[in-house]
Amino acid sequence: MSNIRSKDTTPEERVRKYLFSQGFRYRKNDKRYPGHPDIVLPKYKTAIFVNGCFWHMHGCKEFVLPKSNLDYWLPKLQRNKVRDEENNAKLKEMGWNVIVLWECEVKDINFFQKLEKTISSVSIR
Repeated sequence: MSNIRSKDTTPEERVRKYLFSQGFRYRKNDKRYPGHPDIVLPKYKTAIFVNGCFWHMHGCKEFVLPKSNLDYWLPKLQRNKVRDEENNAKLKEMGWNVIVLWECEVKDINFFQKLEKTISSVSIR
């Protein structure tokens, strides 16, 4: 588990490159905010989390619950999910927009079109 990266992952880098190409400037993994968002757009008061499907129990085909050692994995993954909800709620209370992107979405061919719609729906532009 020591080889699992928590920041600068491939999906995060893909999102950051796209945002930078669109003229957005951001901070990475800012510890000042609840949940340490992967990308923070201070100008637009927007926090972006790029979540791994396994670690955050996304309901897609990428998430497969391990078959062994369930007494360890199930509570751990459920805690991650609860913590995500709490951090998102705290950020929203602080007046921030929260965007959650999933690893499976970032891998999708039409990802940039979806991201553009997400950005416009949060009224960042």
